[in-house]
Order: sequence, then C-alpha cells, then structure tokens
Amino acid sequence: MFKAATVTSDENFSLDLGRKLGQALQRKLGQSPGACWLFCAPKAGLEDLLEGVNQTVGTRNIIGCTTAGEMSSDGYHKGSAVLGGIISDQIDFSIADVENLSQDFELAGKQLADRLSPSVQYMQLFSDGISGNGCAILRGIMSVLGEGVPIAGGTAGDSGKFHRTWQFAGRKLLTDAAVAIGFSGDFHLGTGVRSGWSPIGLAKKVTRASGNILYELNGEPALQVYERFLGKHAQNLPAVGVEYPLGLVGRCLDDDHQDYYLLRATMSVDRQRGSIQFAGEIPQGAVVHFTCGDSNSILAATTEAARLAGVDLGEASPVMVFFYSCMARKIVLGQRTQEELDRVRKIFGHEVPVLGFYTYGEYSRISCDHPSLLHNETATISVVGI
Repeated sequence: MFKAATVTSDENFSLDLGRKLGQALQRKLGQSPGACWLFCAPKAGLEDLLEGVNQTVGTRNIIGCTTAGEMSSDGYHKGSAVLGGIISDQIDFSIADVENLSQDFELAGKQLADRLSPSVQYMQLFSDGISGNGCAILRGIMSVLGEGVPIAGGTAGDSGKFHRTWQFAGRKLLTDAAVAIGFSGDFHLGTGVRSGWSPIGLAKKVTRASGNILYELNGEPALQVYERFLGKHAQNLPAVGVEYPLGLVGRCLDDDHQDYYLLRATMSVDRQRGSIQFAGEIPQGAVVHFTCGDSNSILAATTEAARLAGVDLGEASPVMVFFYSCMARKIVLGQRTQEELDRVRKIFGHEVPVLGFYTYGEYSRISCDHPSLLHNETATISVVGI
C-alpha cells in the first residue's frame, strides 16, 4: 500500500496555518503519513508554521527547509508553504539532523549518516545553502553509507537574498544545519539529471583552486579570464555568471556517447585577488568550459531529466516525484518558470503527486552506478515507485 499527496497555501505563516496544512494533508491521505516534507519561503511566522504542522500531521518524521521557490502538485509558487506526505506499509522512514554545519562539513555528513537507520537505501538531504559545502557533506555521508546509496535533495534557499536559510527536522527549526530523511524497505527509485547548458569556447585547465574558490585558469587570474569572456557584462559579476556557469568536463555514465558537464555557479568575486567563489567545489587540475543556455534548452533538459528518471524506474509504477531545480534556472526562465514543472508532470501524469523546490544547489546521482554529486543550475528528479 502506498499513497502520496501534497497541499499548498499562500497565506501568512502562523500556528493556525500549520494546523490547517497538517489537517488538509491527513484528509487527502486518509490517515497520518509515515513521513512528510515542508518546503516554504523564509517568511515571518516560520516557527509557528512548523509547530502547527507538528501538532496535527501525526508523524515525527517531518523534514524540509526554506527555499527560493516552492513546487507541488498545485504548481509553482513563491512566498508559499507546501506540505507533502507519504503513507506506506512498504517503506520505513528515519530522520536526522546535525547543527553547526560550517565548523566541519565532512564530520557533519558522517554524523548525519550515523544518525539515520543503518538499513537506509535512499536518502534525501537538505543543507544550509549559504554556510554549507555540499561536496564535503556528501564525502562525509558516503564515508559511512558508501557510494551506492543514492542521495537526492537540495540546499536550502532564502528567496535569493543570500542572508540566512532554515532547515526543519521534527519540531526543530535550524540554521547552519543539515537534515536528512532515509527510506528503507520495498520500493524502487528512478533518477534523472540534466541542465540544458552547452559548452562554448575552448576548454581551460584549472591551474589553481581551493575548495570552491577558483584562482587561476590556464595560469591567469580567474576573474581576468571571466572579464575577457564577458566583456562589458563583466561589471555585473557575480550575478551575470548565472547565465554562464562553469562546466566541469566528465562522462555521463548512462550514455557513453554524450559529454556530461557538472555545472558550477558563481557566488562572489574577490577583485583584489582576482578569484571567484562558486556554489560547489572545483578541483585543481580539472578541465572546464564556459557554458550557456536559454529557456528553450533549459526546458528541454527538464523533459529529458524526467524521461531518464522514468527509464531508470523501469517497470515499477511511479507514486511520488521529487523535483529539485536550481534558482538560476528560475531566473533564466522568468515568466516561463511554471513550464518546468509542467514538463515533469507531462512525463509522469497529473495523477502522480510532485513535490520540490528551487534550490541553491542540487544533490543527485548522474546514473544508477554513479555516486551522488552536488550540482548547480541543474534539474534533478527522483521518482519513487512500487
């Protein structure tokens, strides 16, 4: 037995709204869920909203975060709260959280994995999108769980303000934290990942980098290379960098004939040092390309990501779709943002609930035999099936 549903509200956040959402979800499901997800804007009343959900939803397995835009079966929203839940006699859920994320990212990942059920087969991860290093968190998790356990999810947002994000675990309202939910039991999983950005210009080598800070490309200061590439638009860095993410060259393991570019989005620049900070790590020695895309290529990539997730699911029936997409895609799509969610629903059918949000970074594996990675500017879809 498996049933999933989502509910949405654009009302001001309050204890009463949290209760209403929890009660509405129970009515849709017919009983209390085994787990639920809360994704919402970073608005006033957040603590009351979370408490109201906890009082009425009927499970302690509540997980989620603030976002840069919310998605549910009701569509794309901003400034809203979406609550989704699952009831199943085939899946067991466990949640975990770790605070003080920025003190030691890898240790935080290890602690998070240790606090989940040892039988976890699939994990969803939501980490602080400003203070957290998603690549290091993943390394910590995989040092405990191994590379074979798929990890999906996203880094929390705050509607593009880049001031503070919040994470939820049960009744806990956290910041500078990572939270996770583990799935164990009898279920199937399909994942799909695509961006829609394509390489332009000649490949370049990362000659100096540390973590997520890029110092040199081909022996030149990274900012100088970017300024030459962008011309008069360079004065708008780092914002304009969203339109031209850096692509790390690699092979997409589900298609040996197609290059896969792991994208990295600009976050800030240091004009004195000539360096650029990105939303994910860039290994020294890596080969990279500037990339570009437009709304049509982005939407086509979303369709392909959904198709790949369906193929990966195999003969199982899809029962819940989780969609985590980058805020940068939303910026480029503008008034066409709703179309991204529409593309996903067209692949899986409108009877299958969809839940997700716009992130500051996305977690997903590229293919079923590939470890999970932190992506930027990418559509990531994971579909649970039975």
